[in-house]
Amino acid sequence: MKIIFRLILTCWLLLISSVLLATPLRLGITSATVRGQYALLEEWRDYLQRKLDRPVEFIFRESYLESLELLKQNELDFAWVSSPAYFENSRQMSLLVTPLYQGQPFDRSYLIVPSSNHASQSLLDLKNKVFAYVDPDSSTGYLHPRYQLLQQHQNPEHFFKKTFFTRDHQKIVAAVAIGMADAGAMSGFAWDSLARSRPDITNQTRIVTRSAPYGFPPFIARNSLSRSDFNDMQRVLISMNQDPDGIKLLQRLNLDGFIVADRKLYQGVYKMMRRIGDL
Repeated sequence: MKIIFRLILTCWLLLISSVLLATPLRLGITSATVRGQYALLEEWRDYLQRKLDRPVEFIFRESYLESLELLKQNELDFAWVSSPAYFENSRQMSLLVTPLYQGQPFDRSYLIVPSSNHASQSLLDLKNKVFAYVDPDSSTGYLHPRYQLLQQHQNPEHFFKKTFFTRDHQKIVAAVAIGMADAGAMSGFAWDSLARSRPDITNQTRIVTRSAPYGFPPFIARNSLSRSDFNDMQRVLISMNQDPDGIKLLQRLNLDGFIVADRKLYQGVYKMMRRIGDL
C-alpha cells in the first residue's frame, strides 16, 4: 500500500513540476477589457492552466497600443485588443478567436449622457460639450463617434469643447454619471455588463443612440507563435461553452463563447478607419 501511495505521490509531483517548469503562455489584457474583474480573471487564468496543462500569465497594460507593442517584441503570445488595433496590425498578427455576445460576434457603440439630460437626441446635440472617449484605438469608444461627425460634415477636432480619455469603458459611465463629462461613447457590451452588476451606476446615465454592429474586439496572436501553442489556446477557448466550468466563467464574463472568425467581420471598422484617415 505504501509503495502504491509513493508512486501516486511521485507521479503527482512530476506532473506539477512539468506544469511549473513549462514556458508560460502570456495573454495581454487592457483596462478597457478588464472592467475591474480581477478575481474573475484569476479564475479564468486557472481554468486555462488546467485545460492547457501549462502556466498562463495575464499581462495587464493600460492601453491597446502597449499590448500591441509587447506582441511585436515577442513579450506576449496573445492579446485581447480592439478591432482597430487588430486591423492596423493584421499583417503582423493572427486572428485567434472572436467572442460571442448575445449569440453574435458583434459589439455596438453607445452614446450616453446623464439621465437628467432629456434634451439630447443625437451626437449633433452635444456641440461644445465635454466628451469622454475610451481609447484612441477603440472602435466603439472613439472611432465611431468621430466617424459619425465626419459623416455629418463636422470636424471632430473642433466639435466638442473638450475631450479626454478614460482608458476604461466603465469609467465612461462614471464620468458621465458624476458630471465630469457631458457625454461619452463606449462599448454597448461593457454598458450592458455593468448594468447587470451595478445598475445603480448605469441608471444615472441614458443611452442616446446605439450604433450598427461592429466586429467584437478579438483575441490575436503574434505570427511567430508556434502552431501548436496557437491551436491549443484556440481549442480551449472555443470549447469553453461545452464545459461546465467554462460555461460558468462565460456567464460571469457576460459572453456566450468564442468562434474562429474571418477578417471580413471587421470590414465596418476598416470603412471607418479609411474615412477618418487612420489607414
